[in-house]
Amino acid sequence: MERVNRILNNFQYQEYFNKIQSLETNRAFCGHTMEHFLDVARLSFIMVLKAGLEIDQELVYATALLHDIGRYLEYTNETPHHEGSAIIAREILPECGFSEEEQAVIIEAIINHRQQQSEKTFSMIFYQADKLSRNCFSCPVQAQCNWPLEKKNMKVTI
Repeated sequence: MERVNRILNNFQYQEYFNKIQSLETNRAFCGHTMEHFLDVARLSFIMVLKAGLEIDQELVYATALLHDIGRYLEYTNETPHHEGSAIIAREILPECGFSEEEQAVIIEAIINHRQQQSEKTFSMIFYQADKLSRNCFSCPVQAQCNWPLEKKNMKVTI
């Protein structure tokens, strides 16, 4: 997990992450915390293993750490966060030792993590894990959430 830790310690990553935390201080709904990123990573990796896909664990964790990092760009200049996350990931991943092929897999999952796909790919698994990471069934503000019911995670599942 050496390259994943390089992402965590990357100055630019830390800067964006800290800005998101600051901007979401009073956010009532799901936050974009390290707990969220790691929950998505763990769920994704379990699902990848169950599906029999050969996706390296470091790629799964790198994708999870970066998939919402573009929230800062969404908050400050209205760039959709999946697009902003891909822009930031393209800058950080080479610095952290990921090959062009690995970067392509990560970027594809980041770009597609907001839309459901039909085939059993890493992007589809990642989309599902991102939604499953949210415990809507126990959220105190779930009734006010603007997520459609079909996206809300209303039961324990994997």
